[in-house]
Amino acid sequence: MAVEVKELLEAGVHFGHLTRKWDPNMAPYVYMERNGIHIINLYKTAAKIEEAGNALAKIASSGRKILFVATKKQAKDIVAEKAGAIDMPYITERWPGGMLTNFVTIRKAVKKMASIDRMKKDGTFMTLSKKERLQVDRLRAKLEKNLGSISDMTRLPGALFVVDIKREHIAIKEAQKLNIPIFAMVDTNSDPRQVDYVIPANDDASKSIDKILSHVTSAIAEGLAERKAEKEGSDSDEAPKKAKKAAKKAVTSEEEE
Repeated sequence: MAVEVKELLEAGVHFGHLTRKWDPNMAPYVYMERNGIHIINLYKTAAKIEEAGNALAKIASSGRKILFVATKKQAKDIVAEKAGAIDMPYITERWPGGMLTNFVTIRKAVKKMASIDRMKKDGTFMTLSKKERLQVDRLRAKLEKNLGSISDMTRLPGALFVVDIKREHIAIKEAQKLNIPIFAMVDTNSDPRQVDYVIPANDDASKSIDKILSHVTSAIAEGLAERKAEKEGSDSDEAPKKAKKAAKKAVTSEEEE
């Protein structure tokens, strides 16, 4: 899907931070300075969205998950909605320390959540005292808030998509340690060298975040559709082979008789 500069402009993607707050490493993506604010070059943003989109589509078509991270107020709901729509995990509450570097522990917490759910289904939960039930409910709610969206993530993600790399610096460091590719919206006050796929953009305005996320998740959806089509194609190719094999087996067994 082609990215129009006009739509990025209308969404306010071009507004950077105050010039005194800028990171000089963002210079290649800055178009000009206006009224003490840096203006981002939207032609470069459009090109970077397409580049990131192509790479994310490949990761999605390979069957790997892309973990979205955005805990700032104006990004939370947008990320939860967009990532949820394409069935990708996301963190919109506090980043759980060791989420990636100590993934085994995080998986244990997710399993704990699943075991509480089983207790409620099989009736074990009702055998507990009122106080114990209250404690278990509180634990379940806490786990759901922090880990609910990653409960289906059984292995480390194939990539990270971050909104505001300054705010999510712990997530960035963990991904770097494990060589997990980082895709991010990077504003003029951040260092783009921390990111593998930089999308220079206003990461404070909800309209800007929504616009970038729409393009990114659309590219991922295309990758998922491609994977599904390939899978269905290989299944249909496999059916005649299986039938042929079964027929051959039947003939052989008849001859043996």
